[in-house]
Amino acid sequence: MRLAKDSEERQNLLGNQSRSRRGRSGGFIVKGLLWVIFLGLIVGGVGTYYVYQQLQTNPITATTEVDIPAGSSVKQIATLLEKNGVIKNATLFSYYVRYQGVAGDLKAGIYQFDQQVTTEQLINMLSKGTQAEVVRFTVPEGWNVSQIAEALAKKGLIEKDIFIHEINEGNFPEFPFVSSIPKKEGRKYRLEGYLFPETYEVRKGATEHEIIAKMLGQFQKEWKPEWTEQIKKHKITMDEAVNLAAIVEREVVVDQERPIVAGIFYNRMRDRWKLQSCATVQFVLGKQRDRITFEDLKIASPYNTYLHEGLPPGPIASPGRASLESVVKPQENEYFFFVTKKDGTQEHYFSKTFAEHASKNAKSQGSW
Repeated sequence: MRLAKDSEERQNLLGNQSRSRRGRSGGFIVKGLLWVIFLGLIVGGVGTYYVYQQLQTNPITATTEVDIPAGSSVKQIATLLEKNGVIKNATLFSYYVRYQGVAGDLKAGIYQFDQQVTTEQLINMLSKGTQAEVVRFTVPEGWNVSQIAEALAKKGLIEKDIFIHEINEGNFPEFPFVSSIPKKEGRKYRLEGYLFPETYEVRKGATEHEIIAKMLGQFQKEWKPEWTEQIKKHKITMDEAVNLAAIVEREVVVDQERPIVAGIFYNRMRDRWKLQSCATVQFVLGKQRDRITFEDLKIASPYNTYLHEGLPPGPIASPGRASLESVVKPQENEYFFFVTKKDGTQEHYFSKTFAEHASKNAKSQGSW
């Protein structure tokens, strides 16, 4: 009887110890789960606060202009807004716009911010197309700085003296190519050739600096990154390519002929011939003439390629896309001369020798 009772007591003791361990273990699990939930709430709260903060717009300390091109995606619009300091986080702004279901409502245009707006106000502004008052102007292919300045001054968009000062002295760190433009003696305008020919819209009241930056920005978009490598085989720099393209622009009207003429100028430079471009003489004269005289060809100027070998000190005009590309990808040919046909087509005769050129020159019914 005593043995049976002792055995029963030992079993009860072991049972109590087992239940005690299970109780303690269960308590640890519950406490662990509570800690996980608590930490989750903290992390979630911090995350929510971070997202909330990053979705807020930035304070505006100075008038900020954002130009949103036509066809821009939500991501591109958000990137522009972040780059210009309007919003803090382009990625979160993009997600929020999509979440709101207004991604397709955002409109292109020039937007001006004079003070901080809320995220909702910003989205509403972009959806309604509440833009700054803008003015439009066009820079034709082949225009030079003087012509552009004159036209903009007549429109009341600039003060000519300030514009020219910015052309020569203005600081444009956002365009790396500007710092690579050489300071050559005799160069008339530092940024000649880089005011890309295009139709522009700027906010009313834009400064001379902002207007120039607009045109430089377009040049940067048009100059393809691979061109910088491609022109190396011609042993020229970007500035020299723009320089030569400007001459092609002023000499040629028919786009298909631009690579041919570019090839001719390369041939002349390779063989150390003078370029003998009438367009460079026209630049020196300061106005377009229907006919260049022999006296004009003798005018003393570093831009006169009838007197000086190689390229002039700087570009003579703003070349368009076709002229720039013709210099990057010229036609390989054996021509050294060209002359206008004078038949109304604005096309040229091309020649390999001077004798052939003289014959075609006579045929064109208008000698130099």
